[in-house]
Amino acid sequence: MTTGQIEIIQGDITKLDVDAIVNAANTTLLGGGGVDGAIHRAAGPELLAECRTLGGCRAGEAKISRGYGLPARFVIHTVGPIWRGGKHGEPETLTNCYRNSLQLALENGVKTIAFPAISCGAYAYPIPEAAQIAVKTTRDFLATEDRFDKVIFVLWGENIYDTYRQLL
Repeated sequence: MTTGQIEIIQGDITKLDVDAIVNAANTTLLGGGGVDGAIHRAAGPELLAECRTLGGCRAGEAKISRGYGLPARFVIHTVGPIWRGGKHGEPETLTNCYRNSLQLALENGVKTIAFPAISCGAYAYPIPEAAQIAVKTTRDFLATEDRFDKVIFVLWGENIYDTYRQLL
């Protein structure tokens, strides 16, 4: 489904031929479970080697690396918040994940970028709230920046796909 510059698809983010994919990373940037592990496996050991030089990443921040074995030229690593009830800055941190990833993409000439549902897996962020933050932050960013051709949300399941579709 496409609405202007924003598209949502169900699928595997590691297979997309875009300028950059976003990795829902942990603070070490050294791989983990879920989408993080899938990206590291698909990219190959060079990604881990480069991530070792990045010095980790704090929640809400973003760092960039090359894509190596991925079709994407770059991987933008961002660390989402762990859901603790929503009263510990989780919405602000998640907003910063999207905003900082989009800003870093712009600074590196990225025209097409794909996001997973940050913090919705092991970090247990409620999907409806996370989807609202993702879509609103992206729309707000695109309203002031026209250098992106496309922002894609790549979602793994029917339930989460439907949640995003309803927002668009």
